[in-house]
Amino acid sequence: MPETLDIRVPDLGDYADVPVIEIPVAPGQPVAKDQTLLVVESDKATLDIPSPAAGRLVEMLVGLGDTVSAGTLVARLAVEATDARGEPAPASAPTPAPTPTPAAPPPKPQAGAGCDLLVIGGGPGGYSAAFRAADLGQRVILVERHATLGGVCLNVGCIPSKALLHVAAVTEEAVRLAAHGISFGAPTVDLEKLRTFKAGTVRRLTDGLAQMARQRKVEVVRGTARFTGPRTVSVTLHDGGTRDVTFTGAVVAAGSAPVALPMLPDDPRIVNSTGALELPAVPRRLLVIGGGIIGLEMATVYSALGARVDVVERLPGLLEGVDRDLVGVWTKRNAHRFDRVLTGIEVVSAEAKPDGIAVTFSGGAEPGTYDLVLQAAGRRPNGATLGLDAAGVALDGGFVPVDAQMRTNVPHIFAIGDCVGQPMLAHKAVHQGHVAAEAAAGHKAGFDAAVIPSVAYTDPEIAWAGLTETAAKAAGRAVEAARFPWAASGRAIANGADYGLTKLLFDAQTRRVVGGAIVGPSAGDMIGEVALAIEMGADATDIGRTIHPHPTLGETIGLAAEAGLGLCTDLPPVARR
Repeated sequence: MPETLDIRVPDLGDYADVPVIEIPVAPGQPVAKDQTLLVVESDKATLDIPSPAAGRLVEMLVGLGDTVSAGTLVARLAVEATDARGEPAPASAPTPAPTPTPAAPPPKPQAGAGCDLLVIGGGPGGYSAAFRAADLGQRVILVERHATLGGVCLNVGCIPSKALLHVAAVTEEAVRLAAHGISFGAPTVDLEKLRTFKAGTVRRLTDGLAQMARQRKVEVVRGTARFTGPRTVSVTLHDGGTRDVTFTGAVVAAGSAPVALPMLPDDPRIVNSTGALELPAVPRRLLVIGGGIIGLEMATVYSALGARVDVVERLPGLLEGVDRDLVGVWTKRNAHRFDRVLTGIEVVSAEAKPDGIAVTFSGGAEPGTYDLVLQAAGRRPNGATLGLDAAGVALDGGFVPVDAQMRTNVPHIFAIGDCVGQPMLAHKAVHQGHVAAEAAAGHKAGFDAAVIPSVAYTDPEIAWAGLTETAAKAAGRAVEAARFPWAASGRAIANGADYGLTKLLFDAQTRRVVGGAIVGPSAGDMIGEVALAIEMGADATDIGRTIHPHPTLGETIGLAAEAGLGLCTDLPPVARR
C-alpha cells in the first residue's frame, strides 16, 4: 500500500501569510519529485512549493487566495514505491527476486564535488551569472564568503545606504516644508530603530535571493575559494575544513574592497563605508576622506542625523568626472552640510587621541579633530586574492583582462564586475554576469554596452550617462549642449526643486545624443531614458518629438531636446541668426 505523506510549506525566511496564486496540479494526478504543487507570491518574489517525493496527489488542502506560512499543511501525497534507481516503479511491477542481484551502476560523484559552472562571489554580478546559468540548464555551484548572498552592494553597500539616504531625504524635506506653512517638531533619532529598518530592508532581499537559489537548485557553498589549477578550486569552508570543487567553466565575480589609507591608525573611530553603515553613533564632527559618490552619500546621511561634516579630496574638485555645472548646482544646494570642503588637499597624518582623531592636512589647511573619520578614497579589485595564477589567468594592475564575452586568457574562465575594471557598479556587473553565463553555456553573447549610467544618490541626486562636456573638450570632439533649467518646470517648482538642471549632449555633425546628465530629485530614475537614447542612436528630434507626460520631472529630458532644436516654448525665444 502506498504511504501517505503530509506536505508542508518549507522555510520562507521572514515571509508569513503569503497568498497562493497558482495550483498547477489536481488531486488524483501523478506528481514527480520536485514538481511544483503550488505557487505563492511574496512582496519580493514568486515562490514555488515543490513536492518532496514522487507519488500521486491525494488531497490539496488550500485553494487560490488562501494564505500560508512556513509549516502550513498544504497537501497529502500517496508515495509510490521506487525501483533500484530511485524512480517511481510501475503500479503492476512485480517485487524483484532477492537473487540474483544485478550489477550495481558505477557510483555517482559526490554531491557538489563538480559542476558545469562555478561562480565565485554572490554579489549582483555573481548571483545573476549563477541564476542565468541555472536557467540555461547548467549545474551551478556558487561560492560566497559572506553569510548571505548579495555581496557588498546588497549587504553593506548600495541597498543599506539607499535605505538610510531615503530616511535622510524625508527628514530634510520635512524641515523644508516649514517654508510652505507646514512645520514639525525637531526630529529625534533612535539609532537602534534606524539600524533595524536598514537591516530589515537588507534581510528581505537576501532572503529572496536564498529562495531563488533554492528554486533554481544552485548550490551555495559558504567559504573562500582559491584556484588550485585550471579546473579546480579549494574552498575554505566557514564551518571548518576545506572542499575541493572541480568545474567545466568558472566565473570570477569576487568584487572589490575599500582602499585602506596607510597614514590612518587602527582605531574604531576610523571606518570605511561598511563601518559607517553600521551607524555606530552620530558623531559631532565627521571627516570624510574622499569626495566621490560613496563619501558624499555617507556625508548626506550623517549630516541629516545631526553631524557637522568636513570633506577632503585630493583631486581639484568633488565628484571628478561629472561636469562642473551640475556639481555647482549640487555644491550650492549642500553648502549647509559642510564646515569645510577641502579640494586639492590630502591627509598627511592622523593620531588617535582620547578626544578624537587628530588629522593634519597638506597645503597649509588647518588641522582638525573628529569624532568619526570615514575613509572613502576608492576601492581595489579582489581578483588578486583568488590564486588565479594557479589557473593560468593573467592580471593587469589587479584587474582581470577579459574580452567581449567576459573570457579571460583561459577560455573557460570568465570574470565580471569590479574585478575587470571601472566603473565599479552593480548594474554593470549584472549585465556582464548574464553574458558570461550565456557564453559559458555555448550561446552567442557579448557585452557591448555603449554607455553605463552612474548615479550619486545624494540630496539632490546627480546622474549621468555617456560623454560629458569635459571629456568631449579634452578629446577635441565637437558637441553641442542643450540645457533645460528646472526653474521653467512646473512640476519642479511645485516640488521645491526649481534649482535642478537637465542637460543633453549631441554630436555636432550627426545630431545624435552622445551624453546627458541630470541634477535634482529622482535624477537616477530618469537617466535610463538618456542611456536608452544613446544606445538606440536617437537624435534631438527623436527625443523632442516623443511626448512626455506633463507635469513631470521626466519631461525635462524632452524639453532639453526641444531646446537643442530651438523649438522649446517653455523657455525664452532663441535669438534668430
